[in-house]
Amino acid sequence: MKIQECIVVEGKDDTAAVKRALEADTIETNGSAIGESVLKRIALAQERRGVIIFTDPDVPGERIRRIVSREVPGCKHAFLTKENALSAKKDNLGIENASVEAIRNAILKVRKETVSTIKNKNPVTRQDLIDAGMMGGQGSQHRRERAGEILNIGYANAKQFLKRLVMFNVGRDEFAKAVKEVLEEENTRD
Repeated sequence: MKIQECIVVEGKDDTAAVKRALEADTIETNGSAIGESVLKRIALAQERRGVIIFTDPDVPGERIRRIVSREVPGCKHAFLTKENALSAKKDNLGIENASVEAIRNAILKVRKETVSTIKNKNPVTRQDLIDAGMMGGQGSQHRRERAGEILNIGYANAKQFLKRLVMFNVGRDEFAKAVKEVLEEENTRD
């Protein structure tokens, strides 16, 4: 499976994992202190080929995602679930631990940031998150995590989750469908 875009990853182990799963070029940030030269390479790659940001589903990975996204607008985003990124010993979270299949699935389900001139006519609101039980209540973290998997936008706290819904132009209908699926899963578990 060949990928045209450059894939932004955190380090060498992530590059090795991506290259096991795909024929792709990567740009390594070498951690969350992303240098200006790395950002320039990412910007050039975005201009010429496009960029997919594919970072670990943890706090440093999300920080890198935010920095690259802010400095290089219009990137695509691929997300791994924490479950797919967990090492066999369950002591490490990262792309390097993911299976070939999980990496391919994440890349196939990329989400593109919306350009600021494109506005969703029916955006999800803070109140929608509260009504869906995804903000400030028992089980809200799990519901956001599961909805993030369904919508392919990854896990985030409530404030960042709402920002991602807007950034990826997820409308109320798509959000409602994901919420319905999450709630149905909860009901079948109980």
